[in-house]
Amino acid sequence: QVQLVESGGGLVQAGGSLRLSCAASESIFRINLMGWYRQAPGKQRELVAHISSGGSTNYADSVKGRFTISRDNVKNTVHLQMNSLKPEDTAVYYCNAQTWIPSYNVWGKGTKVTVSS
Repeated sequence: QVQLVESGGGLVQAGGSLRLSCAASESIFRINLMGWYRQAPGKQRELVAHISSGGSTNYADSVKGRFTISRDNVKNTVHLQMNSLKPEDTAVYYCNAQTWIPSYNVWGKGTKVTVSS
């Protein structure tokens, strides 16, 4: 079963950018869906962005036009480029991998993003 390790979080000023990375312990070529979720203090975890094995993407309305998810099957890494960051983006960001055959749903341990005003 794949293991996921996030990196790239930190403290950034509003309007700035961060690039998050999710390194997988094995090939992600056959992983059906990879995504980023986030959880802010006092809130439920929510989807930020998904990317499928075919390259299709979807985004939460709150990040459309600002965030971009990408998938590098050679390096077994998924990235989340976050631009024009807002204080509302402050959260722990989690990488997620899902497959259906065989079935699994794996989470990373998260990376903290703090956006100051």
